[in-house]
Amino acid sequence: MVALQQKFLKMLTGPCRINAGSRMVVAVSGGPDSMALLHLLAGVQKQLNLFLTVVWLDHGLRPEETPLEEQVVARAAETLEIPFVARQVDVAGVAAEQHLSIEHAARNLRYSVLRKVAGDCQAECIAVAHTADDQVEEILLRLLRGSGRKGLSGMSMRSNGLVRPLLCIGKDELLGWLQGKGIDYCLDSSNEDLKFLRNRVRIQLLPFLEEYFDAGIRKSLRKTADSLAEDEQLLAELTAAAIVEVVRKGQDGPATNESVQIMRQPFCNLHAALQRRVVEHVLWQMGARAGYDHILLIIKAAAGGRNNSELHLSRGLRLGVYREYLELSYPAGRTPWRGRLFS
Repeated sequence: MVALQQKFLKMLTGPCRINAGSRMVVAVSGGPDSMALLHLLAGVQKQLNLFLTVVWLDHGLRPEETPLEEQVVARAAETLEIPFVARQVDVAGVAAEQHLSIEHAARNLRYSVLRKVAGDCQAECIAVAHTADDQVEEILLRLLRGSGRKGLSGMSMRSNGLVRPLLCIGKDELLGWLQGKGIDYCLDSSNEDLKFLRNRVRIQLLPFLEEYFDAGIRKSLRKTADSLAEDEQLLAELTAAAIVEVVRKGQDGPATNESVQIMRQPFCNLHAALQRRVVEHVLWQMGARAGYDHILLIIKAAAGGRNNSELHLSRGLRLGVYREYLELSYPAGRTPWRGRLFS
């Protein structure tokens, strides 16, 4: 038990970069992973002078189970003398309205609520209970969806205001720790529902791979993700340097005419891997979807596009091809537009 607490503290102050005096929102569902996260954080709260706030969220999907979950989390927060916040969202309604899967809508709403509470509490970060097993499942999910190197590097210990101090700790170790401490937790019945892809990966695919291909597949996938994460860090640094070299802001103008330019010759001198990443960055900067087909079209235009030609991208985004540079802009605002850049 002491070994787990020491490992947790090392992850928290190391890769998660939590400093003494930090303010943190802790996402706690009532399940074993998040209850372990809560109690482990409470165990180092005085040592690190942490200011914690527990957030429990009702997704509106399991009305027969959520009252008990809220009670378990609220009671634990009260015992640990940590402020408790409960929120409710309509996942099914938002999923139907926005044409999203239940999983996608739940994730969007969950992080939206957590970030809102973090803002209200002036918290620097949000602690979530992703474990080493979740990391393996996520890597397989991303592989099935055709993710590139960045996606296959898995989740990070700290990214976008989220910290994952349990990411190197397995569920079995956490369950043993909870049992040894006599800590109550709840089990979410939806985690057994095979209509969700993540559950099929966990319940069907991973055991199949372990039995018939490699008993150590979980460890192998985590090692692969760690290796790819190191490569990704190097590529991110090279991409940042390339962006400084080849990307510049376009002519000043009204918000609807904001533009970004890519200098053709220096861009074409870049390695293909950096070209793709630079274009991806520019598309995100313009608030556009960085689809692979669009990225390839822009790279092709840089290499051989005719002067004063153009590409129609999505939602009013246009690519103008000039002799020295490419320019991405919204000539008529962020809305579909049939006109042309060049007469």
